[in-house]
Amino acid sequence: MTEILAVCAALAILAGGATVVVRLLAVIKRLHDWLDDWQGEPARPGVPARPGVMARLEAIEARTETIEARVEVVDAQLRPNGGSSARDAVDRVERTVRQIEHALTTPDFPPEV
Repeated sequence: MTEILAVCAALAILAGGATVVVRLLAVIKRLHDWLDDWQGEPARPGVPARPGVMARLEAIEARTETIEARVEVVDAQLRPNGGSSARDAVDRVERTVRQIEHALTTPDFPPEV
């Protein structure tokens, strides 16, 4: 009887150990996947390269600098600068439209010839 209990205890310990090993392997696999994502992976036949986190951040910074430069150009066009910006052109058109509107709404328009 004690032999059966000893065998059952040994099997329970082995099952518990196997469970721990399986869970540990799952954690190691997740850690490995995370490291692959962080470092990136080189290209191999049929699979394109995957850049790592630092390479992706570098690409994002480069795109951000390009976008900032473009925004500065647009921002400059939205501010009056003495005649050459889009804002100056819109102001001139608005002023001309108001002059035409004023001319059309005055009672002595059109002038008699």
